[in-house]
Amino acid sequence: MCRRHLLAVLLSAAALAPLARAAEPVATIGGVTFDGRSQVGGQSLVLNGVGARAVAVFKAYVAALYLPRRAQTVEAIAAMPGAKRLQMRMFYDIPMAEFAKAFRQGVERNQTPEVQQRLADRVAAFGALVTTQEKARKGDTVNLDFVPGSGMQFWLNGKQIGAAIPGDDFYTALLHVFLGEHVADERLRAGLLGRAD
Repeated sequence: MCRRHLLAVLLSAAALAPLARAAEPVATIGGVTFDGRSQVGGQSLVLNGVGARAVAVFKAYVAALYLPRRAQTVEAIAAMPGAKRLQMRMFYDIPMAEFAKAFRQGVERNQTPEVQQRLADRVAAFGALVTTQEKARKGDTVNLDFVPGSGMQFWLNGKQIGAAIPGDDFYTALLHVFLGEHVADERLRAGLLGRAD
């Protein structure tokens, strides 16, 4: 009897496992669905928020922020230890030279001259890294991951491009481009912080 009971329990658990996975929270924006969890550097992260980057009346991309735990301020997120992921799904072809330029301008808007000077070599390295790819194309997935002990990793469609750029301070500056006081898109910022209506 005990063996039959154990077998029944195991079979029930196996049958329910796909349902448990399906029940993971997800978010959909612009017709794109983001999983409720993501794995970065061996750490399970939770979806913090999603938003869309609009240029004029068009969505350029939708994005999701994954963190070890949810937070609604950039200060709390920057101070949070552990892995992080900013994921973008492209709606249009975007030249990576434009992406690198927008990143550099975002750092300039959100960081003091002293911090900009400290980051200058790594900001240049980021520009060189992303422009090894001509474009992020419609349908592409870009991950900007932070892995403790390694740094910021650039992934395109599941493939890591180049070497990691080191430093918590660099990844914090990257997050400020999207979440800081002087951002290009306030609605994207609010969405990633989980504050969207």
